[in-house]
Amino acid sequence: MAEAISDRQVVAVLRPFVRACGPMLDALRESDPFGLQARAQRAEDDDLAEVESGLRAKLIHGLTSVKVPGTAAWTRMTGYDRSSWWMNRVGRFTALLTAIPGLGGALADRLPVQDALGAASQGLLLCAIAGEYGVTDVGTRVRLIAWVLFERDIDADLAAGKHAEHDDAAEADEAAKLTEELTASEKKHGKATVKAAAGTLWRLGRGLLGITGELEKRPRGNILHRAMGMLPVVGAAGDYLGERSGLRVVWKRAHVWLTERRT
Repeated sequence: MAEAISDRQVVAVLRPFVRACGPMLDALRESDPFGLQARAQRAEDDDLAEVESGLRAKLIHGLTSVKVPGTAAWTRMTGYDRSSWWMNRVGRFTALLTAIPGLGGALADRLPVQDALGAASQGLLLCAIAGEYGVTDVGTRVRLIAWVLFERDIDADLAAGKHAEHDDAAEADEAAKLTEELTASEKKHGKATVKAAAGTLWRLGRGLLGITGELEKRPRGNILHRAMGMLPVVGAAGDYLGERSGLRVVWKRAHVWLTERRT
């Protein structure tokens, strides 16, 4: 029988994971990644200088009213609505990457790859959702992930790293390793490429393999999704639908925890 995984082990794995998720999501949220605000400013200053004023105002309004991070419309959305955006936009990307191992059908599903990637995808979205509810500290995000994915109620002090064995320097080093590809992409291209984002998700998934037994508890699709996922080739479609279904459960659980159980 496999030895039970302790809360301390879960925290030791989740803290660097959360620290690795944080900078990427916070940068996406705060730095106008789609360039819409900057584009609108240029429109006011230069690009549309000779356009008739009424039309210029409409174009600027069109740019800033798009509901994506970095726009005025985004700041007016509720935390719940912004969380919905993360679920539907980012969730599709991460669920698709998570489903890729399903191309091998049952063979891939027997490996920990599926659960590791799925848990990384769900944990990444939980960090994004937490930010939209004003939760930025590592400890609270660790508790959120543990409760939503593994049904564990982690002690707040333990999750915050307030124990003798906690090594903040080693934790920061591990988090930096998880985001090496992302950092390299930003230095080279000035932004994170799709390839770097995908590679980072793989790294985040590998970082969770230290608690493989817990990963099996995460929300996932129903029995039909799982049966389809066992088939060669079409298994990818079944796994994708299953991951999307799991993400919806994650979102609902996160909303409950952040609004009712957080304290």
